Amino acid sequence: MWNKIATYIIRYRLLWVALVFVSTVFMAYQASKIELSYNFARILPSNDPVEKEYQDFRKLFGEDGSVMVIGWQDPQLFEINKFRDWCKLTQRIKNTEGIKNVLSLANVYKINRNDSLRKFDVAPVIKQIPSTQAEADSIQKEIANLPIYEGLVLNSKTNATLIVVTFNDKELNSKRRLTIVSDIEAMAEEFGTKYQADLHYSGMPYIRTVNMKKISGEMELFMGLAVFVTLLILWAFFRSLRLTLLSIVVVLIGVVFSVGILHLFNYKITALTGLLPPLLIVIGVPNCVFLINKYQAELRSHNNKDEALLEMIRQIGLSTFLANMTTAIGFGVFYFTNSILLVEFGVVAAISVMATYVLCLLLLPITLHYMSVPKARHLKHLDGRWASGFLRKIDYLVHNRRKEIYMAMVLLIIISAFGMTKIKTIGYVVDDLPKKDVVYTDLRFFEKNFNGVLPFEVMIDTKQPNGIFADQAEVLYKIKAFQNEMAKFPEFSKPLSVVEASRFLYQSYRGGNAKYYALPGVLELNKLTGYVQDQQGAAKQLNAFLSKDKSVTRVSFQMADVGSERIKELMQKIRPKVDSIFSPEKYKVSLTGHSLVFLKSNDYLLSNLYESLLIAIVLIAIVGMVLFRSIPIILLSKLPCLIPLALTAGIMGYFGIYFKPTTILIFSITFGIASDGTVYFLTRYREELHKNGLTPSQAVTQSLFGTGLSMIYTAVILFCGFSIFAASSFGGTAAMGVMVSITLLVAMCTNLILLPALLLSIAKRQGKNVRPT
Repeated sequence: MWNKIATYIIRYRLLWVALVFVSTVFMAYQASKIELSYNFARILPSNDPVEKEYQDFRKLFGEDGSVMVIGWQDPQLFEINKFRDWCKLTQRIKNTEGIKNVLSLANVYKINRNDSLRKFDVAPVIKQIPSTQAEADSIQKEIANLPIYEGLVLNSKTNATLIVVTFNDKELNSKRRLTIVSDIEAMAEEFGTKYQADLHYSGMPYIRTVNMKKISGEMELFMGLAVFVTLLILWAFFRSLRLTLLSIVVVLIGVVFSVGILHLFNYKITALTGLLPPLLIVIGVPNCVFLINKYQAELRSHNNKDEALLEMIRQIGLSTFLANMTTAIGFGVFYFTNSILLVEFGVVAAISVMATYVLCLLLLPITLHYMSVPKARHLKHLDGRWASGFLRKIDYLVHNRRKEIYMAMVLLIIISAFGMTKIKTIGYVVDDLPKKDVVYTDLRFFEKNFNGVLPFEVMIDTKQPNGIFADQAEVLYKIKAFQNEMAKFPEFSKPLSVVEASRFLYQSYRGGNAKYYALPGVLELNKLTGYVQDQQGAAKQLNAFLSKDKSVTRVSFQMADVGSERIKELMQKIRPKVDSIFSPEKYKVSLTGHSLVFLKSNDYLLSNLYESLLIAIVLIAIVGMVLFRSIPIILLSKLPCLIPLALTAGIMGYFGIYFKPTTILIFSITFGIASDGTVYFLTRYREELHKNGLTPSQAVTQSLFGTGLSMIYTAVILFCGFSIFAASSFGGTAAMGVMVSITLLVAMCTNLILLPALLLSIAKRQGKNVRPT
C-alpha cells in the first residue's frame, strides 16, 4: 500500500499542491473569523447533578457570577472631597452602557413607613451629592444606622468600602465585557490617582476579563516562541536554511488548518484551544525530522533523489502515521469526558494532528523533489558522533546489563509511587496566577475585609406555591436559623436573602432604630405583610429573592477562594446542618453557585483522568496490533510510556504541584506523544526481523542506530518546545510545560533503553538469539 501512496504523491504532485493550496486558502479564511470565547468555561457535563442544580438556579434567578467589585480602604472615607468624588464615580459607572446596577455608599437606600397608603416607600439616603463636611458626616451617621449595609458595602471596623457593579447578562458573555471592565478601571483610577488611593478590583467578570486578556497575549507569545525555538533547533540539526524554513512553513500550514477547524466546528478560542497552535508546531516538527533524516540517509546511500523520496515515504510513512495516530488518540480521548471544554480541545487537537501529518507527508516529498540534492556538509549531522557514542553505550547496556536496567526501573517506580501518594487535588479560582499578581492580591483584600467575593448560592424549594410564607412563614425562621449556622464559618460573607430584607423592613416599620433590624415574631411579621402588597417599592426589592409563585427563594453569600479541598470539608459540615433545618422530605435545598461549580470541576477532571488514560492505553494497544500480534510485546511495550508518567506524578507529589485542570491534561497528552517513540522503534524492529531476516539481537541493534538519532532529535525538539510554556503567567500552564518536557525526555530514554531490553528478554524467553553477532 505504501508503495502506491509514495508513487501517487510524486506522480500527481501538482494536483496535490493545488489541493493543499486551495484548502489552505479556505482554512485561512475560516481562521480569520475565529473569536475568543467570552462565556464561562463549562467543565462539568450537562447531566452532572452539580451542573444541573446550577443551571436550574440560573433559570430562576439569572447569572450569579455577574458582579465586579471595586474596593477602597481609608479612615477618611467620608472626607467631603473624597466622598463627593466617590459619589460621582459611582454615578459614572452606573451610566456606563451594559451595567445593570451599582451599589455603593453613594446610592444606598432607606425605607420609610407610609401609614396613609399602608406601604413602604423606598428613598435614597443621598438625594444629592453633599457639599459640606457636615452633610457628609450626617450621611455617615445615617448609613451607620442601617445595619443591612454593614459587611455588604462597608466594613466600619477596617474602614473599607465597596462599589458593587452588576453586569447585564448579555454584556457579561460578549466581547463588550472587556471594554466595560477597561472603562470602569480607567474611571476608578482617575479617583485613585487624584487621592493616591490604592483601589482593588475583583469579582468574576473582572477575573475572567483579566484571564482572557492574558490568554490572548500568551497565545501570540507561545506562537512566537514555538517558531523561534524550533527554527533554532532545526538549524542546529540540519545546518540548512531551506530545510529549516520548509519544515516550519509546512507545520504553520497545519496551524492554519487547526484554527480553521475550530471555526468550522463553531468553537471559539478558550484557555485550552488557545494552546493548540504552539502545540501543533512542537508536535508537527518531529514528522519533518523523521522524513528528512530518512531522505538524507537514503541519498547518502545511493545518491538517487527520486528513489530516496519514494523510500522515505515507504519506510517512514507507516511509522509516522501510527505515531501521529497515537498522539491523536492521546488528545482524542478527551471526547469521552463529556466536558464541553475538554471535548472541544480534544476533538480539534486530534483532527489537527492528523491533518498536519498529511500535510507533511505531501508537501515535504514534493518540495524536496524540486529542491537540489543537499551538499555533503548538510549530511554530516547523520554521522552524529555524540549521538552514535550514546547509542553504542545503550546497545551495550541492553545486550549485557538488562538486569541492572530492570532494577533501575523498579527503583524508579518505587520512588515515583511514594511521590504519587503526596499528590493533592486542589484547585483555586486564581491559583494559576502568581502570588504577587494584582488579581491575586486584590482578591485577598476582599477576603480580609468582606470575607470574599466569589458567589455561593443556596436555593430553597418549598415545592408549593407561596411556600416561603406559608404556615406562618415557617421557612423564614428556618432561613434565619440556617444563616446563624453559616455565620460560624469565616469563609462566608454576610448573606442577602428574604430574611435580611424582612429585617430591613421591620427596622423601618419600627421607626428606623437599628436595634429593630431583626426578624420579628409571627404577629409582627403579619403586620408587615399589609405594607408589601403593591408589588412596587419595597415589595419589588423583596421579590428579587423569590420565584414568581413564591415557592423558591435564594440565600446569596460571597465566599473566599478556599480551594476545592476546603470546599469539600465545608460542604460536609454545611449539608447536615441544612438537612437538620430543612427536612429533605419537605424541602429541596441546593448548594450551588459559580465558585462551587468551578471547584467541583477539579474532582470531575481527576476522575476522568483515569478513564481517559485507560481508554488511551487500550486504543494505542490496538494500534500496536498492526505491528505485532504478540500479547507480551503489546503489553510490555506500554511500560516505556507509563513509567515516565509515574515519574512525572511522583515529581508533582514531591514538589507540591497540585492536580488541577491544566496539570491533569499532562498524562493523556504525554502518553500519546511518548507512544510515538515506541511506535518508531517497534516499526523498525519488525521490519528488520521480517523483511531483512535479522535475529532479535541484530534487529535491536539496527533499530537503535536506525531510529535513535531521529528519536533524540525529536526528544530535544519536544523538550525545548514544551518548555516554552514555562514562560506562562498561569502557574498551571507553566507546570504543564515543564512536566510534559520532563516526561517526554524520560520517555525517550525508556524507549531507547527499556524497550529494547524488554524485546530481547521476550526473544530470549522464546529461545531466540539475543546476543549481538
